[in-house]
Amino acid sequence: MKNDLRQKLHLEPKKGWLNDPNGLSFFGGAYRVYFQYSPDSPYGDGDKCWGYFEGRDLLDWKYMGAVIRPDIREDINGVYSGSGLVRGDKLYLFYTGNVKEDGDYDYITCGRGANVILVTTTDGRHMSGKRVLLRNSDYPEYCSCHVRDPKVWEENGSYRMVLGARTLEDKGCVLFYRSDDLLDWHFEKSVGKDDLGYMWECPDVIRLGGRRFLSISPQGLPHGMYSHQNVYSAGYFAFDGEVPREFEEWDYGFDFYAPQSFTAPDGRTLLIGWMGIGDIPYKNPTAELGWQHCLTIPRELSVGKNGRIIQRPFRELGRLKKEPPVSIAQGENVTAKLPFCFASAACEDSFSLRLSDAVDVRTENGVFSLKFPDERAGGGRDIRRVKIGECRSLEVIADMTSLEIFINGGEKVMSTRFYPDETALTVAADGITGIIHELAEMRVMTDENG
Repeated sequence: MKNDLRQKLHLEPKKGWLNDPNGLSFFGGAYRVYFQYSPDSPYGDGDKCWGYFEGRDLLDWKYMGAVIRPDIREDINGVYSGSGLVRGDKLYLFYTGNVKEDGDYDYITCGRGANVILVTTTDGRHMSGKRVLLRNSDYPEYCSCHVRDPKVWEENGSYRMVLGARTLEDKGCVLFYRSDDLLDWHFEKSVGKDDLGYMWECPDVIRLGGRRFLSISPQGLPHGMYSHQNVYSAGYFAFDGEVPREFEEWDYGFDFYAPQSFTAPDGRTLLIGWMGIGDIPYKNPTAELGWQHCLTIPRELSVGKNGRIIQRPFRELGRLKKEPPVSIAQGENVTAKLPFCFASAACEDSFSLRLSDAVDVRTENGVFSLKFPDERAGGGRDIRRVKIGECRSLEVIADMTSLEIFINGGEKVMSTRFYPDETALTVAADGITGIIHELAEMRVMTDENG
C-alpha cells in the first residue's frame, strides 16, 4: 500500500508547521501538550502560535488547533516557547512574547523584545488575559536580546524559573529566577560553560532519582563525526546547582531538538522533543502536502548506573502491539507493515538491520550508525554515528515517516524522519535476531471549534 506519510504513533498538526513542545503537563484529568505552531504555512511563516493536543491518556488525543495567538504588543511577532505549572484548579502557562521593532537592527544586540508572559486556563484551551512578567530590562545587562523559553517549577516552598540566553559576548547561558507568587520574579544567577555555543535555548531542570540535571538546546557547537552532528544540538548536564558537568546529547539522530520534561500522574518523568530541527540542509516532503514536523513519542526517564539518563519508550505503547509477533532470524528477511516495533533477542559484535532499501542501521567496531542508502527516502539525510562500545540490545519504533532507535536499553537514542514509498517494508537481519510487532494506531480526533 502506498504511504500517505501521515503518522500513526506521533502527534503532528493537520496543516502548518510544528516545532518545540510547550506547556507539557497533566491537569484536570488529561495530558496537555502544547507546541510551537504556524498554522498558515508548512514552512513556519505567518503567525507563531501555540497549538494544542489534549489526551485522556497517551494514546487517545484531541487536536484543538491554535489556542494562544500573538495579539498584544508584547508578543506581536510570535508566541514563543514556554512551560506549564499546575496550581489548584488552574494551569499556569508561561511563554516568551517575541517583538521585532521596525528599523535597521541586527535583532541580536538591539531591536528585539523578549517578554515573559503568563496566561492561565481552567480547561486547557480557553485562556485568561495576558500578563507581562519580565521584559528586556529585567535581564542582566550582559545579555543580548535573545532571552527566551521559560521553564517554571515549584521547589522548597517557592517558584523557580530558568530562561535560555545569549550574552553580548556570544556565549550561551541559563538565567535563574525566583518568585513567591508566580508574578513577581527576581534574578538569582546565571550558569554557563565555556566553548559550548553562542545560545542556549529551551532550558529545563530535571530532578530524577535524587539527582538534578540541566537540559539545554545549544546553538553554535563545532560539529564532529560522533557528536554535535546536526545544525543545532540538544543535551544535558549533571548539575549540582552551580557548575554544569559533562555534556551528554539526548539524541544522536537527524531530527531531535528542544525537549521538555514533565511528570505523569503515576510519578514517571516523561520527555517529549521536537522531531525536527531548524535550518536543516535536508527536506521533509510532507511540506509539499501542507504540513511539516511532529513530536517524538513520550520517553520515560531514569538514571543509569553510570549516572547518565536512560530513555525508554513510554510503556503505553505496548498496548498497541498486534499479536502474534513475527520472529526474524539471522540472515532472514521478513515483511512488516508500518507502523511496527522491533526488539532484538541477540546481537553479534557486528550486525546490520536493513529496512527495504531505505534505511541501514549497523554496529561495527563499537560504532552504531544510521545511514540512508536511498537519499530520496531520507530527504537528503546521509549518516549519523554514535560510539557505544558493544551493542547489547536494540529497539526500533518505526512509524509511517519516522524511526526512534533505542540502543542498549536507552543509553543512546537516534531519531530520524524517513519517507518510504510503501507501508510494507522488507526487514533484513544480518548478525542480529529479534521480534517484530506490528502496531495499531493511536487515536487522534480533531476539535478546533470548542
